[in-house]
Amino acid sequence: MTEQAANPKALIEHVAKALVNAPDQVIVEEVDEGDELVFELEVAEDDMGRVIGKSGKIARAMRNVLKAAGEKAGRRYELEILE
Repeated sequence: MTEQAANPKALIEHVAKALVNAPDQVIVEEVDEGDELVFELEVAEDDMGRVIGKSGKIARAMRNVLKAAGEKAGRRYELEILE
């Protein structure tokens, strides 16, 4: 778990793969936008609901975890879930 704490991309990838039925189709890309690092999460179309959750609860939880990791690292992280 230490690797995921030090690497937010690995953290998001690990959580997403645990949620979906097709973990081999989980793709996380980093996009540096100056003061902010954006993580773009892409999953299979059938798994989109599993990653977002009812009323967006799972997506919100993943964003909260990413925000906490960013505060610890002194950097701002953002999560975008691509359709």
